[in-house]
Amino acid sequence: MANNRSSIKKILILVSILAVPGFLYYLLQEKGKNRYKPLSFFGPKQVASTFHTKRGVKIPDTIYHTISDFKLIDQRGDSVGLPADTAQITVVNFFFSRCQTVCPTVNRQLKRVVEEYKTNPLIKFYSISVDPENDKPEVLEKYATGQGALPGKWFFMTGDKGKIYQLAKRDFLVDVLDTGAPDNINHSSLLILVDPKKRIRGYYDGTNKEQVDKLIDEIKVQVAEELRKVAYR
Repeated sequence: MANNRSSIKKILILVSILAVPGFLYYLLQEKGKNRYKPLSFFGPKQVASTFHTKRGVKIPDTIYHTISDFKLIDQRGDSVGLPADTAQITVVNFFFSRCQTVCPTVNRQLKRVVEEYKTNPLIKFYSISVDPENDKPEVLEKYATGQGALPGKWFFMTGDKGKIYQLAKRDFLVDVLDTGAPDNINHSSLLILVDPKKRIRGYYDGTNKEQVDKLIDEIKVQVAEELRKVAYR
């Protein structure tokens, strides 16, 4: 009985943080069909040797691309990574503090998303520097303050350069190229939505307002997916 009450409480909390307009849009999309539509999975996929049954039919399971475990240092000097066994949803982007091209626009747009979910404990934001040789924690702390970043909500991260570049290319599947010029590192302007199982559920152009609006709505869809998991426990 206590477990049931706890599950009901979690459901009510999650429901309270869903924004109705965006959520209803996804419930009613696809020619007006009133059904829940989960987000896609991005990256390479494999057919597993296991099966699940749906309406009496055996269907092969799918192994989706996942982000490997990693630890980086945030603006406060703390070690931070994607947590395991939680309901945390993460939005990730790559940037550097000396960037004067796309980064100001992307982080300005990302700030809109942070503000939208500032009271939602399920959502965290990770901005990873592709210029770690310059972007030490004290540099990132000053930069984060300039962005109005909420402590414990929006993390600006640094670490080993080789590890970060590998993480971008191999795990998050985005490009990064150091041209040798201190203020000219080619990197992706995408915002990346990652679910609690470390699977990529969406890419959004951080320089495009409409794309960022789509991210705001699709986070609601991902929250709904986590709500469903709690409901069926």
